[in-house]
Amino acid sequence: FNIFKNLCRMETMQKRFKEGFKFVLKYWLPVVIWALIIFSFSSNPTVKTSEVHWQDFVVKKTAHLVEYFIFSSILYRALINSGVKSTSALIYVVVAAFLYGLTDEWHQSYTPGREPRLRDVLIDTTGSLLFVFSLKIFVYKNEKLQRLAKMVQLIR
Repeated sequence: FNIFKNLCRMETMQKRFKEGFKFVLKYWLPVVIWALIIFSFSSNPTVKTSEVHWQDFVVKKTAHLVEYFIFSSILYRALINSGVKSTSALIYVVVAAFLYGLTDEWHQSYTPGREPRLRDVLIDTTGSLLFVFSLKIFVYKNEKLQRLAKMVQLIR
C-alpha cells in the first residue's frame, strides 16, 4: 500500500513539474528571448539608417520605444499570469524596463561604436510607459481590444 501511495505522489509531482515547465515556456521564455534580442541589438556597432541626422535619430529612438513597449507587454503578460495583481504588474514592468535599459546602456559602453546615453534609458522607459497608458486608456475602454487582449492573455 505504501508503494502505491508513493507512486501516486511521484506521478503528481511529475505532473506538476510538467505543468510548471509548460507555464515557464509559455509565459516567461518570451520575456527572456525578447531581452536577448534587445541585448543582441546592443552588441552590434551602430549603423546609420539615413544620411540626414534627424531622420537617423528618429528611426533609432523609435526602435527603442518599440523594443521596450514589446518587452513591457510580454513581461506584463508573464506577471499577471503568474498571479501578480494588475496594478503591481504595471509598476514592476516600468521599473524592470528602466533597470534593463540601464544595464543595456552599460552593456553598450563595452561595444565598439556604441556609447551609453541616459537619454536612451529615458526613451526605453517611455516605451514601457506607453504600454501602460495604452493598456489603461485603450484596452480597458474598448470591448474589441479587451477581447483581443484576453485572447493573447494580456488581461484576464
